[in-house]
Amino acid sequence: MTTMSTRSMNRGAEAPLFLRETNPHRTRPVDGPPRIGLALAGGGPLGATWEIGAMCALEEALPAIDFTALTGYVGVSAGGFVAAALANGMRPRQLCSAFIDNDRADPADSINPTLFVRPAVAEAVSRLLSVPWLLAQAGGNLLAGRRRSLLAVIERLGRVLPTGLFSNRPLQERLHRVFAAPGRTDDFRQLRHRLVLVATDLDSGEAAPFGLPGWDHVPISRAVAASAALPGMFPPVAIDGRFYVDGALKKTLHARVLLDEGLDLLLCLNPLVPFDATHAQRHRVLGSAAPRIHRIVEGGLPLVLSQTFRSLIHSRLELGLKGYETSHPGTDIVLFEPDQRDPEMFLANIFSYAQRRALAEHAYQKTREDLRSRRRTLGRVLERHGLHLDDNALDDPHRRLVSRHPPPRGALARPVKRLEEVLDDLELALASAA
Repeated sequence: MTTMSTRSMNRGAEAPLFLRETNPHRTRPVDGPPRIGLALAGGGPLGATWEIGAMCALEEALPAIDFTALTGYVGVSAGGFVAAALANGMRPRQLCSAFIDNDRADPADSINPTLFVRPAVAEAVSRLLSVPWLLAQAGGNLLAGRRRSLLAVIERLGRVLPTGLFSNRPLQERLHRVFAAPGRTDDFRQLRHRLVLVATDLDSGEAAPFGLPGWDHVPISRAVAASAALPGMFPPVAIDGRFYVDGALKKTLHARVLLDEGLDLLLCLNPLVPFDATHAQRHRVLGSAAPRIHRIVEGGLPLVLSQTFRSLIHSRLELGLKGYETSHPGTDIVLFEPDQRDPEMFLANIFSYAQRRALAEHAYQKTREDLRSRRRTLGRVLERHGLHLDDNALDDPHRRLVSRHPPPRGALARPVKRLEEVLDDLELALASAA
Protein backbone atom coordinates (compact mmCIF):
# COMPACT_ATOMS: atom_id res chain seq x y z
CA MET A 1 0.00 0.00 0.00
CA THR A 2 1.16 3.50 -0.72
CA THR A 3 0.23 6.35 1.58
CA MET A 4 1.21 9.67 0.09
CA SER A 5 0.59 13.13 1.49
CA THR A 6 0.79 15.82 -1.18
CA ARG A 7 1.76 19.29 -0.01
CA SER A 8 3.50 22.18 -1.68
CA MET A 9 7.23 22.03 -1.03
CA ASN A 10 9.01 25.36 -1.41
CA ARG A 11 12.76 25.28 -1.80
CA GLY A 12 14.68 26.16 1.35
CA ALA A 13 11.80 25.43 3.72
CA GLU A 14 11.08 22.37 5.80
CA ALA A 15 7.97 20.62 4.52
CA PRO A 16 6.92 17.23 5.87
CA LEU A 17 6.43 14.47 3.36
CA PHE A 18 4.81 11.11 4.00
CA LEU A 19 5.49 8.43 1.41
CA ARG A 20 5.49 4.79 2.43
CA GLU A 21 5.47 1.87 -0.01
CA THR A 22 5.28 -1.68 1.32
CA ASN A 23 5.26 -3.14 -2.19
CA PRO A 24 5.93 -0.53 -4.87
CA HIS A 25 6.12 -3.18 -7.62
CA ARG A 26 2.68 -4.63 -6.90
CA THR A 27 0.33 -4.58 -9.88
CA ARG A 28 -3.45 -4.64 -9.71
CA PRO A 29 -5.11 -7.66 -11.34
CA VAL A 30 -6.72 -6.68 -14.64
CA ASP A 31 -10.33 -7.59 -13.88
CA GLY A 32 -12.11 -4.37 -14.78
CA PRO A 33 -11.80 -0.69 -13.92
CA PRO A 34 -10.14 0.21 -10.61
CA ARG A 35 -12.34 0.51 -7.53
CA ILE A 36 -11.76 4.11 -6.37
CA GLY A 37 -13.10 5.76 -3.25
CA LEU A 38 -13.12 9.33 -1.96
CA ALA A 39 -12.88 10.31 1.73
CA LEU A 40 -13.48 13.95 2.70
CA ALA A 41 -12.75 15.35 6.16
CA GLY A 42 -14.51 18.32 7.71
CA GLY A 43 -13.64 21.94 8.38
CA GLY A 44 -16.80 24.05 8.16
CA PRO A 45 -17.41 26.40 5.22
CA LEU A 46 -13.65 27.01 5.09
CA GLY A 47 -12.89 23.32 4.64
CA ALA A 48 -15.67 22.82 2.09
CA THR A 49 -14.30 25.71 0.02
CA TRP A 50 -10.79 24.26 0.04
CA GLU A 51 -12.04 20.79 -0.87
CA ILE A 52 -14.07 22.09 -3.80
CA GLY A 53 -11.09 24.02 -5.17
CA ALA A 54 -8.82 21.00 -4.78
CA MET A 55 -11.41 18.68 -6.35
CA CYS A 56 -11.63 20.92 -9.42
CA ALA A 57 -7.85 20.62 -9.86
CA LEU A 58 -7.94 16.84 -9.41
CA GLU A 59 -10.75 16.45 -11.94
CA GLU A 60 -8.69 18.27 -14.57
CA ALA A 61 -5.48 16.38 -13.77
CA LEU A 62 -7.15 12.94 -13.71
CA PRO A 63 -9.49 12.92 -16.74
CA ALA A 64 -9.95 9.14 -16.59
CA ILE A 65 -11.66 9.42 -13.21
CA ASP A 66 -15.33 10.39 -13.10
CA PHE A 67 -15.65 11.94 -9.66
CA THR A 68 -19.43 11.57 -9.80
CA ALA A 69 -19.23 7.80 -10.41
CA LEU A 70 -16.70 6.48 -7.90
CA THR A 71 -17.11 3.17 -6.09
CA GLY A 72 -17.88 4.96 -2.85
CA TYR A 73 -17.80 8.23 -0.92
CA VAL A 74 -17.44 8.94 2.79
CA GLY A 75 -17.82 12.42 4.21
CA VAL A 76 -17.49 13.93 7.67
CA SER A 77 -18.89 17.31 8.71
CA ALA A 78 -18.58 19.82 5.83
CA GLY A 79 -16.89 17.08 3.80
CA GLY A 80 -20.21 15.26 3.95
CA PHE A 81 -21.87 18.10 2.06
CA VAL A 82 -19.26 17.88 -0.73
CA ALA A 83 -19.42 14.06 -0.84
CA ALA A 84 -23.22 14.07 -1.02
CA ALA A 85 -23.20 16.53 -3.91
CA LEU A 86 -20.63 14.49 -5.89
CA ALA A 87 -22.51 11.24 -5.28
CA ASN A 88 -25.64 13.02 -6.59
CA GLY A 89 -23.97 13.79 -9.90
CA MET A 90 -22.82 17.36 -9.27
CA ARG A 91 -19.38 17.78 -10.85
CA PRO A 92 -16.68 19.72 -8.95
CA ARG A 93 -16.98 22.77 -11.24
CA GLN A 94 -20.76 22.72 -10.90
CA LEU A 95 -20.38 22.49 -7.12
CA CYS A 96 -17.97 25.42 -7.24
CA SER A 97 -20.56 27.52 -9.02
CA ALA A 98 -23.27 26.49 -6.57
CA PHE A 99 -21.33 27.08 -3.35
CA ILE A 100 -18.64 29.66 -4.17
CA ASP A 101 -19.28 31.46 -7.45
CA ASN A 102 -23.01 31.90 -6.77
CA ASP A 103 -23.61 34.55 -9.43
CA ARG A 104 -22.81 31.94 -12.11
CA ALA A 105 -24.85 29.12 -10.59
CA ASP A 106 -28.23 27.82 -11.64
CA PRO A 107 -30.58 29.39 -9.05
CA ALA A 108 -31.94 25.92 -8.32
CA ASP A 109 -28.45 24.74 -7.31
CA SER A 110 -27.19 27.80 -5.46
CA ILE A 111 -26.06 27.04 -1.88
CA ASN A 112 -25.12 30.27 -0.15
CA PRO A 113 -22.58 29.78 2.69
CA THR A 114 -24.59 32.24 4.80
CA LEU A 115 -26.92 29.29 5.41
CA PHE A 116 -24.29 28.10 7.89
CA VAL A 117 -24.70 31.21 10.07
CA ARG A 118 -28.44 31.67 10.53
CA PRO A 119 -29.10 32.26 14.27
CA ALA A 120 -30.76 29.37 16.09
CA VAL A 121 -33.74 31.48 17.17
CA ALA A 122 -36.10 28.57 17.84
CA GLU A 123 -33.50 26.85 20.01
CA ALA A 124 -32.87 30.03 22.03
CA VAL A 125 -36.57 30.73 22.53
CA SER A 126 -37.34 27.20 23.70
CA ARG A 127 -34.54 27.44 26.26
CA LEU A 128 -35.64 30.84 27.51
CA LEU A 129 -39.17 29.57 28.06
CA SER A 130 -37.80 27.13 30.61
CA VAL A 131 -36.22 29.89 32.74
CA PRO A 132 -39.16 30.41 35.16
CA TRP A 133 -39.45 26.69 35.88
CA LEU A 134 -35.69 26.24 36.38
CA LEU A 135 -35.52 29.30 38.66
CA ALA A 136 -38.39 28.03 40.77
CA GLN A 137 -36.89 24.55 40.98
CA ALA A 138 -33.42 25.82 41.85
CA GLY A 139 -34.79 28.25 44.45
CA GLY A 140 -36.91 25.53 46.04
CA ASN A 141 -33.95 23.19 46.30
CA LEU A 142 -31.80 25.92 47.82
CA LEU A 143 -34.41 26.87 50.43
CA ALA A 144 -35.09 23.25 51.29
CA GLY A 145 -31.41 22.68 51.90
CA ARG A 146 -31.11 20.03 49.22
CA ARG A 147 -28.63 22.19 47.32
CA ARG A 148 -26.65 24.33 49.70
CA SER A 149 -24.12 25.48 47.09
CA LEU A 150 -24.98 28.56 45.06
CA LEU A 151 -22.61 27.19 42.40
CA ALA A 152 -24.81 24.11 42.11
CA VAL A 153 -27.82 26.35 41.49
CA ILE A 154 -25.95 28.27 38.80
CA GLU A 155 -24.93 24.95 37.30
CA ARG A 156 -28.56 23.93 37.01
CA LEU A 157 -29.42 27.21 35.34
CA GLY A 158 -26.85 26.37 32.68
CA ARG A 159 -29.59 24.34 31.01
CA VAL A 160 -30.95 27.67 29.78
CA LEU A 161 -28.00 28.11 27.41
CA PRO A 162 -28.71 27.09 23.79
CA THR A 163 -26.89 24.00 22.54
CA GLY A 164 -25.89 25.85 19.37
CA LEU A 165 -25.52 29.41 18.12
CA PHE A 166 -26.59 28.74 14.54
CA SER A 167 -29.50 26.79 13.12
CA ASN A 168 -28.82 23.86 10.80
CA ARG A 169 -32.39 23.83 9.50
CA PRO A 170 -31.90 26.39 6.64
CA LEU A 171 -28.98 24.39 5.22
CA GLN A 172 -30.87 21.13 5.57
CA GLU A 173 -33.93 22.51 3.78
CA ARG A 174 -31.83 23.98 0.98
CA LEU A 175 -29.92 20.74 0.44
CA HIS A 176 -33.20 18.83 0.33
CA ARG A 177 -34.38 21.05 -2.54
CA VAL A 178 -31.07 20.72 -4.39
CA PHE A 179 -30.98 16.92 -4.03
CA ALA A 180 -34.65 16.58 -4.95
CA ALA A 181 -34.01 18.09 -8.41
CA PRO A 182 -34.54 15.82 -11.46
CA GLY A 183 -31.74 13.27 -11.80
CA ARG A 184 -30.81 13.52 -8.12
CA THR A 185 -32.15 12.09 -4.90
CA ASP A 186 -32.31 12.80 -1.17
CA ASP A 187 -32.53 9.05 -0.50
CA PHE A 188 -29.35 7.01 0.09
CA ARG A 189 -31.08 3.92 -1.30
CA GLN A 190 -31.68 5.57 -4.68
CA LEU A 191 -28.02 6.49 -5.30
CA ARG A 192 -26.04 4.49 -7.83
CA HIS A 193 -22.91 4.52 -5.66
CA ARG A 194 -22.17 4.06 -1.98
CA LEU A 195 -22.36 7.22 0.11
CA VAL A 196 -21.64 7.24 3.85
CA LEU A 197 -22.04 10.36 5.99
CA VAL A 198 -20.72 9.87 9.51
CA ALA A 199 -22.12 11.62 12.59
CA THR A 200 -21.63 10.95 16.31
CA ASP A 201 -24.38 9.78 18.67
CA LEU A 202 -24.31 12.43 21.40
CA ASP A 203 -25.50 10.12 24.19
CA SER A 204 -23.31 7.09 23.42
CA GLY A 205 -20.32 8.63 21.66
CA GLU A 206 -20.56 5.99 18.93
CA ALA A 207 -20.19 6.67 15.21
CA ALA A 208 -23.39 6.74 13.14
CA PRO A 209 -22.63 5.73 9.51
CA PHE A 210 -25.67 7.11 7.70
CA GLY A 211 -25.94 5.45 4.30
CA LEU A 212 -24.91 1.96 5.35
CA PRO A 213 -27.63 -0.72 5.62
CA GLY A 214 -29.78 0.05 8.64
CA TRP A 215 -28.81 3.71 8.48
CA ASP A 216 -29.91 4.49 4.92
CA HIS A 217 -33.56 5.41 5.61
CA VAL A 218 -32.54 8.89 6.81
CA PRO A 219 -32.71 11.67 4.15
CA ILE A 220 -29.27 12.59 2.83
CA SER A 221 -29.85 16.28 3.63
CA ARG A 222 -30.62 15.44 7.27
CA ALA A 223 -27.56 13.20 7.53
CA VAL A 224 -25.41 16.06 6.21
CA ALA A 225 -26.82 18.37 8.88
CA ALA A 226 -26.17 15.78 11.60
CA SER A 227 -22.60 15.11 10.45
CA ALA A 228 -21.83 18.86 10.41
CA ALA A 229 -23.47 19.74 13.77
CA LEU A 230 -20.35 20.97 15.57
CA PRO A 231 -21.25 21.20 19.29
CA GLY A 232 -21.60 24.78 20.47
CA MET A 233 -22.01 26.03 16.93
CA PHE A 234 -25.05 23.98 15.83
CA PRO A 235 -27.72 22.17 17.89
CA PRO A 236 -27.66 18.34 17.83
CA VAL A 237 -29.88 16.88 15.11
CA ALA A 238 -32.72 14.62 16.25
CA ILE A 239 -33.11 11.40 14.22
CA ASP A 240 -35.32 8.51 15.34
CA GLY A 241 -35.32 9.72 18.94
CA ARG A 242 -31.52 10.04 19.14
CA PHE A 243 -29.39 13.17 18.91
CA TYR A 244 -26.39 13.43 16.60
CA VAL A 245 -23.46 15.84 16.31
CA ASP A 246 -20.32 16.30 14.19
CA GLY A 247 -18.76 13.05 13.00
CA ALA A 248 -15.25 14.47 13.51
CA LEU A 249 -15.67 13.98 17.27
CA LYS A 250 -15.00 10.28 16.71
CA LYS A 251 -12.53 10.18 13.79
CA THR A 252 -11.16 12.58 11.20
CA LEU A 253 -11.84 10.60 8.00
CA HIS A 254 -13.78 7.40 8.85
CA ALA A 255 -12.16 5.90 5.75
CA ARG A 256 -12.51 2.33 7.02
CA VAL A 257 -16.16 2.15 5.92
CA LEU A 258 -14.94 2.32 2.31
CA LEU A 259 -11.69 0.41 2.73
CA ASP A 260 -13.62 -2.59 4.02
CA GLU A 261 -15.24 -2.85 0.58
CA GLY A 262 -11.92 -3.72 -1.04
CA LEU A 263 -10.87 -0.53 -2.84
CA ASP A 264 -7.85 -0.35 -5.12
CA LEU A 265 -7.29 3.36 -4.61
CA LEU A 266 -8.57 5.79 -1.98
CA LEU A 267 -8.23 9.55 -2.45
CA CYS A 268 -8.44 11.55 0.79
CA LEU A 269 -8.79 15.30 1.32
CA ASN A 270 -8.18 16.92 4.70
CA PRO A 271 -8.46 20.74 4.71
CA LEU A 272 -7.45 21.38 8.34
CA VAL A 273 -3.76 21.17 9.20
CA PRO A 274 -1.86 22.88 12.05
CA PHE A 275 -0.14 26.08 10.97
CA ASP A 276 3.67 26.11 11.07
CA ALA A 277 4.43 29.73 11.99
CA THR A 278 8.16 28.97 12.30
CA HIS A 279 8.45 28.33 8.56
CA ALA A 280 5.47 30.34 7.32
CA GLN A 281 5.63 31.64 3.78
CA ARG A 282 6.22 35.37 3.31
CA HIS A 283 3.36 36.69 1.22
CA ARG A 284 0.06 38.49 1.42
CA VAL A 285 -2.95 36.59 2.71
CA LEU A 286 -5.56 36.23 -0.08
CA GLY A 287 -4.63 39.56 -1.58
CA SER A 288 -4.87 41.57 1.65
CA ALA A 289 -2.01 43.13 3.57
CA ALA A 290 -1.83 40.78 6.57
CA PRO A 291 1.21 40.72 8.87
CA ARG A 292 3.14 37.52 9.11
CA ILE A 293 2.47 35.54 12.32
CA HIS A 294 5.69 34.63 14.08
CA ARG A 295 3.99 33.13 17.13
CA ILE A 296 0.46 31.76 17.34
CA VAL A 297 -0.05 33.31 20.77
CA GLU A 298 0.21 36.78 19.22
CA GLY A 299 -3.12 36.14 17.51
CA GLY A 300 -4.95 35.76 20.81
CA LEU A 301 -7.51 33.16 21.87
CA PRO A 302 -9.12 32.55 18.42
CA LEU A 303 -5.84 31.49 16.80
CA VAL A 304 -4.76 29.47 19.84
CA LEU A 305 -8.06 27.54 19.78
CA SER A 306 -7.84 27.07 16.01
CA GLN A 307 -4.30 25.71 16.26
CA THR A 308 -5.31 23.37 19.09
CA PHE A 309 -8.29 21.99 17.19
CA ARG A 310 -6.28 21.53 13.99
CA SER A 311 -3.46 19.74 15.82
CA LEU A 312 -5.87 17.31 17.48
CA ILE A 313 -7.66 16.58 14.21
CA HIS A 314 -4.43 16.05 12.32
CA SER A 315 -2.76 13.80 14.90
CA ARG A 316 -5.77 11.47 14.78
CA LEU A 317 -5.58 11.44 10.99
CA GLU A 318 -1.93 10.40 11.01
CA LEU A 319 -2.63 7.59 13.47
CA GLY A 320 -5.52 6.40 11.31
CA LEU A 321 -3.39 6.29 8.16
CA LYS A 322 -0.75 4.23 9.92
CA GLY A 323 -3.44 1.79 11.01
CA TYR A 324 -4.78 1.46 7.47
CA GLU A 325 -1.33 0.31 6.27
CA THR A 326 -1.69 -2.78 8.43
CA SER A 327 -5.42 -3.40 8.13
CA HIS A 328 -5.79 -2.74 4.37
CA PRO A 329 -2.42 -3.45 2.67
CA GLY A 330 -4.04 -3.94 -0.72
CA THR A 331 -5.27 -0.35 -1.09
CA ASP A 332 -3.20 2.63 -2.21
CA ILE A 333 -4.11 5.78 -0.28
CA VAL A 334 -3.27 9.29 -1.47
CA LEU A 335 -3.84 12.17 0.94
CA PHE A 336 -4.16 15.80 -0.17
CA GLU A 337 -3.75 18.61 2.36
CA PRO A 338 -2.86 22.32 2.41
CA ASP A 339 0.73 23.28 3.08
CA GLN A 340 1.22 23.78 6.83
CA ARG A 341 3.34 26.88 6.15
CA ASP A 342 0.67 28.55 4.04
CA PRO A 343 -1.24 31.22 6.03
CA GLU A 344 -4.19 31.44 3.64
CA MET A 345 -6.07 28.51 5.15
CA PHE A 346 -5.26 29.62 8.69
CA LEU A 347 -6.15 33.30 8.49
CA ALA A 348 -8.92 33.42 5.89
CA ASN A 349 -12.27 34.99 6.76
CA ILE A 350 -14.51 32.51 5.01
CA PHE A 351 -17.64 34.62 5.50
CA SER A 352 -16.19 37.30 3.22
CA TYR A 353 -17.53 36.70 -0.30
CA ALA A 354 -14.35 38.02 -1.96
CA GLN A 355 -12.09 35.89 0.25
CA ARG A 356 -14.21 32.80 -0.33
CA ARG A 357 -13.64 33.10 -4.07
CA ALA A 358 -9.94 33.82 -3.56
CA LEU A 359 -9.54 30.84 -1.23
CA ALA A 360 -11.15 28.47 -3.75
CA GLU A 361 -8.80 29.78 -6.45
CA HIS A 362 -5.87 29.42 -4.05
CA ALA A 363 -6.77 25.80 -3.25
CA TYR A 364 -7.14 25.04 -6.95
CA GLN A 365 -3.75 26.52 -7.91
CA LYS A 366 -1.92 25.04 -4.91
CA THR A 367 -3.25 21.58 -5.67
CA ARG A 368 -2.07 21.96 -9.26
CA GLU A 369 1.37 22.91 -7.97
CA ASP A 370 1.41 19.89 -5.66
CA LEU A 371 0.51 17.57 -8.52
CA ARG A 372 3.25 19.00 -10.72
CA SER A 373 5.84 18.66 -7.96
CA ARG A 374 4.79 15.05 -7.28
CA ARG A 375 3.99 13.96 -10.81
CA ARG A 376 6.66 11.25 -10.96
CA THR A 377 5.96 9.53 -7.65
CA LEU A 378 2.21 10.02 -7.84
CA GLY A 379 2.26 8.91 -11.48
CA ARG A 380 3.86 5.62 -10.48
CA VAL A 381 1.03 4.93 -8.03
CA LEU A 382 -1.64 5.86 -10.57
CA GLU A 383 -0.11 3.69 -13.30
CA ARG A 384 -0.73 0.60 -11.19
CA HIS A 385 -4.43 1.30 -11.62
CA GLY A 386 -4.36 2.25 -15.30
CA LEU A 387 -4.53 5.99 -14.55
CA HIS A 388 -2.36 8.88 -15.69
CA LEU A 389 -1.93 12.56 -14.95
CA ASP A 390 -2.83 14.97 -17.75
CA ASP A 391 0.43 16.86 -18.18
CA ASN A 392 -1.07 19.30 -20.67
CA ALA A 393 -3.71 20.37 -18.16
CA LEU A 394 -1.21 20.60 -15.31
CA ASP A 395 1.28 22.65 -17.30
CA ASP A 396 -1.26 25.08 -18.75
CA PRO A 397 -0.42 28.43 -17.07
CA HIS A 398 -3.73 30.05 -18.04
CA ARG A 399 -6.14 27.78 -16.18
CA ARG A 400 -8.26 29.50 -13.53
CA LEU A 401 -11.18 28.53 -11.34
CA VAL A 402 -13.21 31.54 -10.18
CA SER A 403 -10.93 34.56 -10.32
CA ARG A 404 -7.90 35.90 -12.13
CA HIS A 405 -4.79 36.77 -10.17
CA PRO A 406 -2.30 39.39 -11.44
CA PRO A 407 0.58 37.87 -13.39
CA PRO A 408 3.81 37.24 -11.44
CA ARG A 409 6.22 40.14 -11.42
CA GLY A 410 9.35 39.89 -13.49
CA ALA A 411 10.08 37.99 -16.67
CA LEU A 412 11.80 35.15 -14.78
CA ALA A 413 9.04 34.54 -12.22
CA ARG A 414 7.31 31.70 -14.08
CA PRO A 415 10.48 29.87 -15.27
CA VAL A 416 11.87 29.99 -11.73
CA LYS A 417 8.61 28.61 -10.35
CA ARG A 418 8.65 25.75 -12.86
CA LEU A 419 12.29 25.00 -12.01
CA GLU A 420 11.35 24.73 -8.33
CA GLU A 421 8.59 22.25 -9.16
CA VAL A 422 10.90 20.11 -11.32
CA LEU A 423 13.52 20.06 -8.56
CA ASP A 424 10.87 19.05 -6.04
CA ASP A 425 9.79 16.20 -8.32
CA LEU A 426 13.38 15.02 -8.81
CA GLU A 427 14.15 15.24 -5.09
CA LEU A 428 11.09 13.17 -4.22
CA ALA A 429 11.89 10.57 -6.88
CA LEU A 430 15.47 10.19 -5.59
CA ALA A 431 14.28 9.89 -1.99
CA SER A 432 11.75 7.24 -3.00
CA ALA A 433 14.36 5.25 -4.93
CA ALA A 434 16.74 5.39 -1.96
